[in-house]
Amino acid sequence: MGRGWRGAAGTLRIRTEGSCYLLVTLLLFCGFLEAPAQTDDGKSVYFWETGPWGRCMGSDCGPGGSQSRAVWCAHVDGWTTLHTNCDQGQRPSNQRNCFRVCDWHKDLYDWQLGAWNVCVPVSARTLWASRPFTCSGGEEGIQTREVGCILKSDESPAEDAICEYFEPKPRLEQACLIPCPQDCVLSEYSPWTSCSKTCGTGLRNRVRSVLVPPLFGGAVCLNLTEFQSCKPGPCTGPEGMYSLRVGPWSTCALPQTRTARQVKRRKGKGQGLRERAGVKDPETRELIQKKRTRNRLNRQESPFWDIQVGYQTRDVTCIHRNGSTVARNLCPSRDLPLTVQSCVLPKDCQVTDWAEWSPCSKTCVDPASPVGNRTRSRQVVQFPVGEGAECAPLEDSQSCEPPGEGVPPCSTYTWRSTEWSDCRVDSLLGQQDRRRGNLTGLCGGGLQTREVYCVQANAELLKYLNDLREKDKAGQTQRQQKPSVPPLLSITFQITASRPVANKLCEGPIPNRSQLCQIPCPIDCEVSPWGAWGPCTFENCDDQAGKKGFKLRKRQITNKPTGGPGNCPHLVEAVPCDEPSCYDWRLVGLDQCDPGDEKPCGPGAQLARVQCVNSNGEEVDRNLCTSSPAPEPVPCQVPCSRDCVLSDWTPWSTCSQTCSSKTIEGKQMRTRSILAYNAGEGGALCPNSSSLQEVRNCNENACTVYHWQTGPWGPCTEDPSASTLNTSAGARAAAGGGGGGGGGGGVQGLCSTGMQTRKVICVRVNVGQVPPKKCPDGPRPSTVRPCQLPCKKDCIMTPFSDWTPCPVTCDAAGNAVKRKQSRKRLTIQLPSNGGQDCPEVLEEEKDCEVPKVCPGFRWKTHKWRKCQLVPWFLRQDRPGAVETCGPGLQTRAVSCRQLDGTQADIGECLKCAKAMPAITQRCQLPCQDDCQLTNWSKFSSCTADCVGVRTRKRALIGRSKKKDKCKNTQMYPLSETQYCPCDKYNAQPVGNWSDCILPEGGRVESVLGMKVQGDIKECGQGYRYQAMVCYDQDSRLVETARCNSHGYIEEACIIPCPSDCKLSEWSNWSRCSKSCGSGVKVRSKWLREKPYNGGRPCPKLDHINQVYEVVPCQSDCNQYVWVAEPWSVWKVSNVDLKENCGEGVQTRKVRCMLNTIDGPSESVEDYLCDPEEMPLGARESRLPCPEDCVLNDWGPWSRCSLPCTRTNSRVRAAYTLRSPSVGRACPETTDKEPCGLNLNCFNYFYNITDWSTCQLSPNAVCGSGIKTRMLDCVRSDGKSVDIKFCEELNLEKKWQMNISCVVECPVNCQMSEWSPWSDCSQTCGLDGKMWRRRSVVQASQGDGRPCPPQTEQWKPCPVRPCYRWQYSDWSECRVESVVCGHGIRYRNMSCFVSDGSGDGEGSLVDEEQCSSLELAIDGDKHISLKEACTLPCPGECYLMEWSDWSSCVSICVKGTGVDFCSVQVRSRAVLAQEPENLQLCPDQAWESQPCSGGECYEYKWFSSGRLNSTRPSVWCQRSDGLNVTGGCPPLNPSVDNSSCEPPCLMLKSFCNEAGICSCEEGFTEVLSSTGQLDQCAPIPILEIPTAGDKKGDVKTSRAINPTLPSTIQPGRTGRTWYLQPYGPDGKLKMWVYGVAAGAFVLLIFIVSMIYLACKKPKRPQRQRQQNNRLKPLTLAYDGDTDM
Repeated sequence: MGRGWRGAAGTLRIRTEGSCYLLVTLLLFCGFLEAPAQTDDGKSVYFWETGPWGRCMGSDCGPGGSQSRAVWCAHVDGWTTLHTNCDQGQRPSNQRNCFRVCDWHKDLYDWQLGAWNVCVPVSARTLWASRPFTCSGGEEGIQTREVGCILKSDESPAEDAICEYFEPKPRLEQACLIPCPQDCVLSEYSPWTSCSKTCGTGLRNRVRSVLVPPLFGGAVCLNLTEFQSCKPGPCTGPEGMYSLRVGPWSTCALPQTRTARQVKRRKGKGQGLRERAGVKDPETRELIQKKRTRNRLNRQESPFWDIQVGYQTRDVTCIHRNGSTVARNLCPSRDLPLTVQSCVLPKDCQVTDWAEWSPCSKTCVDPASPVGNRTRSRQVVQFPVGEGAECAPLEDSQSCEPPGEGVPPCSTYTWRSTEWSDCRVDSLLGQQDRRRGNLTGLCGGGLQTREVYCVQANAELLKYLNDLREKDKAGQTQRQQKPSVPPLLSITFQITASRPVANKLCEGPIPNRSQLCQIPCPIDCEVSPWGAWGPCTFENCDDQAGKKGFKLRKRQITNKPTGGPGNCPHLVEAVPCDEPSCYDWRLVGLDQCDPGDEKPCGPGAQLARVQCVNSNGEEVDRNLCTSSPAPEPVPCQVPCSRDCVLSDWTPWSTCSQTCSSKTIEGKQMRTRSILAYNAGEGGALCPNSSSLQEVRNCNENACTVYHWQTGPWGPCTEDPSASTLNTSAGARAAAGGGGGGGGGGGVQGLCSTGMQTRKVICVRVNVGQVPPKKCPDGPRPSTVRPCQLPCKKDCIMTPFSDWTPCPVTCDAAGNAVKRKQSRKRLTIQLPSNGGQDCPEVLEEEKDCEVPKVCPGFRWKTHKWRKCQLVPWFLRQDRPGAVETCGPGLQTRAVSCRQLDGTQADIGECLKCAKAMPAITQRCQLPCQDDCQLTNWSKFSSCTADCVGVRTRKRALIGRSKKKDKCKNTQMYPLSETQYCPCDKYNAQPVGNWSDCILPEGGRVESVLGMKVQGDIKECGQGYRYQAMVCYDQDSRLVETARCNSHGYIEEACIIPCPSDCKLSEWSNWSRCSKSCGSGVKVRSKWLREKPYNGGRPCPKLDHINQVYEVVPCQSDCNQYVWVAEPWSVWKVSNVDLKENCGEGVQTRKVRCMLNTIDGPSESVEDYLCDPEEMPLGARESRLPCPEDCVLNDWGPWSRCSLPCTRTNSRVRAAYTLRSPSVGRACPETTDKEPCGLNLNCFNYFYNITDWSTCQLSPNAVCGSGIKTRMLDCVRSDGKSVDIKFCEELNLEKKWQMNISCVVECPVNCQMSEWSPWSDCSQTCGLDGKMWRRRSVVQASQGDGRPCPPQTEQWKPCPVRPCYRWQYSDWSECRVESVVCGHGIRYRNMSCFVSDGSGDGEGSLVDEEQCSSLELAIDGDKHISLKEACTLPCPGECYLMEWSDWSSCVSICVKGTGVDFCSVQVRSRAVLAQEPENLQLCPDQAWESQPCSGGECYEYKWFSSGRLNSTRPSVWCQRSDGLNVTGGCPPLNPSVDNSSCEPPCLMLKSFCNEAGICSCEEGFTEVLSSTGQLDQCAPIPILEIPTAGDKKGDVKTSRAINPTLPSTIQPGRTGRTWYLQPYGPDGKLKMWVYGVAAGAFVLLIFIVSMIYLACKKPKRPQRQRQQNNRLKPLTLAYDGDTDM
């Protein structure tokens, strides 16, 4: 961009390119040097320039601030110069006062937004406003408004900068849409009327109506009437040329002499009365006075009606057929109509001035709804009379805010809740759960409930503020004195709870009424197996006086129980024994046999290695065992070279019995075997087989086992020794915890220490209780322990709520219905631990006070007054008029009464009573010539319904009996007969069956008497209902009671009960999958019954419908052990009878046995033992011969040192039992082998199992549980081994074995109770429904029962007939006894009954049925039963009646969703009878009104190719198929389309000179298959920019008007080319195909060139000449044609 200079004429931008920049710079520089001070016209070239105003600065907020700006002198070319060059007199100010805005001004100032101005078309604001514009749908426009900153208090204007400080200035313009002009749309013409004359020349008419009025400047409506002359034939006689015309009645007026005449008449009447009264005696006078008083009360002149009877007149003229008035005598002589009649003078309604405004309904401060209402009223002084104006509204209301300062806050309401109930697990149990019958031991997850109620949150604060106000009024406190305690801090909330109020006052979500809870499951005590019996020891080693001793065995607690070890079984059992000792020697081992005297062999002794141990087996000081003799050396034999060699004795076996009795003895056995036989001569002989085995007695103690047995701990009671302390602690707790108890609702506090006792007895196993001395005292459990006493909790109740309101309702007889009102209170905290009990009464009820008189008002009508005639002097000129008779008017008074008849204010009846009765009516004073009849008698009684008749009669009175015209029974019938009413009724069902509804009060009470949540009865037998409808013999709807029906058909139905998923019981646990280490055990359930009807769903099942529970298990690796019996005697294979030695075999029996604490006990299956560990059952070896060296069996291998490598080795050793003879040597006594990994050397590591599933207590359904996992010791070859191998290596244990977990509780869905039945959806008719609803209180969780889908139920309402008032059609215009003029037409208001469906008008019934309805028709209370009308005279041109309102039409743009308005219209067309009177016809008329839900139409031209058709060749049709006039777009261009056949109706088409339809410029023709023009398609515009055009882009657009290219701007040249791809036939031209083919070839060429340019050239390969002959011949084409 070039640099810009600002000058007087604006801003000049110079673009410099290339080397021209230097030249321009030099020229400008020269210009600066020679810049003159003035221009050619003498004006200065320097002017003052100013910058923007800076920020408003100042110390105070408001108008005291100042702001500044920069001011400098500039040249017209834009550069800055010295200040002296500019005129100092015109220098602008650089400083001014301003308004400094502060934050608190935000509440004082605000933007004032003006109304939006009229929408102005955008085209009118552009340079191209003269461009012709075709409106399509709507034209874009802009509308503006005024926006200014104002001071809120007085709306005075302020600077915009103040408001802009807080909020940006709102927009001043917005886009809008101007609807296109809507032309008037007319319907088609009606058929021609008949000729207006039967002879001569007349007219016939046809009319049309307005469908859419002209809107938004559209074309006005054309004529609605078309006339056509007609000549039925020549007239044979003279035509009737004259007719009487009646004019309208004049306004009602009083006769001028009425007042004087009434005064005279009253004077004369009063004197006469007085004169006549004087004759009567006093009693008669009194009776007359009472009658007058009664009559006056009956007539009761009301001050609200000033009824004056006047008169009105009308003209009767004679009219010629051409409309001119002629002399009366030219009209045929007949009875003239009345020209004067009585009337009521119209009086407008008059009201008083407005009374004062009532106090504001909002008397407190409420931020949520700060505004209240206040009302004012005015009274009626004069009711409208006659045609007077109706009364203006008598009540007015406006919004208001509470006045004054110190307005208290409004009452606020909040939800409160009672204490949570005890945790209950039974509500979570399924139908199948066996624990439902036994609720005592349940634990784990449960459900607890509470009640929620609404209270006034700030009642204490409002009471305090009210007390303050009362004190201020009483003058007890001074306003200047501050209260000693701040108001909010002086409120003390006591233990009393808030009073409950109606729940509808509380807003916001209702707190949960149920929640999950946890009952801690008791942990059962688990103990280890019994240990071995200990030695016989003294009961107390410190006191060894007695000889009594015990053998003890013990077990430990492996799982501590809830409540301490006191809940465990006994841990010590004792057996009495003799010769007890506290310390004894324990044999550790025997040394090698030493023959002594340094002999190599022979008899010797083995010294015993011993330890001194106590009764628990723990090593102690050797001196403690001095009382017991030490073990003697054991005699032994070292065999000589020719002696028999025996093995060492095996260890003693497990004792066969744990105790001894007379019949049972315990035995132990040990064995040894022959290792080598003796020599034949001179050697010690081998013993016989019985000497190889020894048996001894064991466990000789008697089978009498004793232990201490404990009973359960008793209740915690006060400790008498600590009573003083407890009392004081309890008092302190009561004093300190009282308030908290009320607020917190039951925190279980511990108040004092108490004492618990239990029973402890000595028990002999399998016998029972024995004396305590039989049991050792040492392990005796304690019988007393301290405990904590819980605090007492008193019952806490809310106060009673307010009494429920007593609405006064009345029955049909007008008596008040007796009702009851109630109040209730809630239990917030239940008593416990001996606290104060709750009162029994939670709800109170009492009768409402019934008013003596049911509230209500009614109109009372008084007697009609005398019929008033028009004064005689006004009607005496009328032929046949009689002074004392004729038509007149009479009035009556109306007053307001309560239902009991007492006087009431008239305003009450205006509000509450029905329509006011009429106060005037027409009357007739009979003349002598008139026929006078009595009133009709009552109808006679009916003898039979439907077939009999009943009659009523009347008779002629006086002279009428003798007049012949009165005897004409057709004119004056004396009897009427009608059929007796038919009381045949027909009942039939209507509508659908209702939902199946259970009887009310179906909530189930549980065994414990408290409501179990979720157990609302949801199934069983209910009833469904169908409405009954009752019709009379005329198929009219009547009350269902007429058919002796209560309105319903009732039918039993069943709501199926939900059935939960049913599974089998758990199977037994499988055996642990591993016999050593950690495995898993499994148990399963299988599906017995699927859920249905919304029962609890099943857990996730596998493919065979089973659910599993897998938990880890631990098997003791030493649980099963191999036990080998002693080796058998050698069986030598090559028997040397002399030597008895050589190769031989030994066998033994190996069994798998269950291992116990006392050793292997019983044989089990071999597969339970580890096969790898199974000892050999046979062995082959060489039996040493005499004099050979004899070694014992190899000892155990030593352990390989870790890590396992082949360089390490392990050894085992043996020792010599018999030395060889001279010359013979012993074999090696040690054996060695390398350590091989997983062969004889193993590494060990811990292995952790996966977590188990969450394990619950057996009595729990859900809640907190434990996940466990096991720790294994695994050998490097993958085999699980005993955990001791890892523990010996001291490997790190870094794992947590147990974690807590949660099993989701199966919470059943809880629904609220059904709401009361709603009001009927319709007040009458067949389709009325009543609904009741319920909501989800607690959604289902886990596998709980899902919510039922039905949250609402309906049943039909009793069918009630729909009565309504309805107008009849207007009668014809009636003009009395003349041909034409102003008359009256009438209509009746009748009572109709219908079924409310809207089909048909209904049936006419007696008006009594509608007597309870408001006198209104379609909501309109203004009842009009007659109206003025005009009967046209012969030959007169007149307006028809109004047409019906047209259907609602939307002024819119179809398909775009733009809707401007909806309107409907009606019109009045002109009818003419005489051709001569057409100039006198009135103007046609139409009127429109807005409506809703209008239909959006579009209008199109249609044409017909058929000739000689009655339909025009081109017509406009609406999109609903209705032919109309107007609405279609104008045919453009406006040329005669008649030369084209069919006409050119397509948009942008016209008929050319050749008679063919063509398209306008910028559009191309698209032809149909028949060669006719189908549409004109727009041509894309290709804009070719010229050199002068800076727009380098080529854009395609559509021209609005192609003849005026909008892209060409002044000063630019350019041209637009139109490329027309379609030919005259609508097909693509050949050049289009050519261009497409050329473009395709060009594209292929470009792609090929790119490919060749980017391709890598191949490297030439040199072929070795010597290999050429070995290769096959290859042909390569080089492009030569000779190839």
